[in-house]
Amino acid sequence: MTYIRPNFRHHGLAKNALGFAKSDYEGAISTLCAGCGHDSISGAIVQACYEMSIEPHKLAKISGIGCSSKTPTYFLSNSHGFNSVHGRMPSVTTGANMANRDLIYLGVSGDGDTASIGMGQFVHAIRRNLNMVYIVMNNGCYGLTKGQDSATADFGSISKAQGVENPYQAIDLAGMALELGATFVARSFSGDKTQLVPLIKAGMSHPGFAFIDALSPCVTFNNNNGSTKSYDFVRDHMEATSTIDFIPHRDEIEVEYASGDSTSVVLHDESVIQLQKIASDFDPRDRQSALRRMQAAKNAGEILTGLLYIDPKSRDLHDLVETIDRPLNSLREDDLNPGEAALEEINASRR
Repeated sequence: MTYIRPNFRHHGLAKNALGFAKSDYEGAISTLCAGCGHDSISGAIVQACYEMSIEPHKLAKISGIGCSSKTPTYFLSNSHGFNSVHGRMPSVTTGANMANRDLIYLGVSGDGDTASIGMGQFVHAIRRNLNMVYIVMNNGCYGLTKGQDSATADFGSISKAQGVENPYQAIDLAGMALELGATFVARSFSGDKTQLVPLIKAGMSHPGFAFIDALSPCVTFNNNNGSTKSYDFVRDHMEATSTIDFIPHRDEIEVEYASGDSTSVVLHDESVIQLQKIASDFDPRDRQSALRRMQAAKNAGEILTGLLYIDPKSRDLHDLVETIDRPLNSLREDDLNPGEAALEEINASRR
């Protein structure tokens, strides 16, 4: 068996606006367990970047430690990448983002990497509204250390590794992101690419912190009948807020929307998130509405998926601290040291 992907591709493969085939956005062959939900999420990332015609060199993929944090090897091999230490992906992403605001930042983490050792990092990335897509591949267990329950394992659920009911309440990362003021919050399922792909596309166009809690069953340690993170349980208990489509901004395209029970959210670059609402009382621009719907679903034993909340007027970290439009890593000595006259002018304005 080989783990080297062949270079040959059929000349008739469909191409995007940049002339790239979807295979140009792939990475190495996955070494995760066969059937792992993480591979499906990687496939959704590939599909989203291909459909958006993203230039690979303009995207940086950053991860921590865990099964999920291995996945950037398996997609976008021509993009920038950095595999950081356990729980510290948000700090590395913050530094990179502040140095070069021109890149798209895609952070990949797991429920252990985020909800335990990386919790403080996660919280501060939200409150700073760091311009990034933060995907948690959430399987409720520590897959690299033989399947112990993670902090997102639901109360009363049973993993194969421990074989007893989990006595602890779960940390709901999507609910926490909403409470902390995240400007884009979504939840999806690795087995629902129809929903996940447009959510990733919308997140990459959102100017600020875009959080996606992607439920991803661990086929080895947490896909049994007692697990609430199993494929069958999630599939049987999903309740979608809406069907979602993402329409990127193109100067030559005009879009018309039919009247009815639907919502269009226009982003800063004139891209549009089109929602066909399933729950008529749900408005993704209303944080309190999202919190109420999430709590109602939890009380009913359901898992609410889809776009839970978005702030169309979001201002990212660079806007909040008023950095210049140019990437900081492009500044030269003359920019950083404009001379005594400029310093005197600043001092005079403070007197």
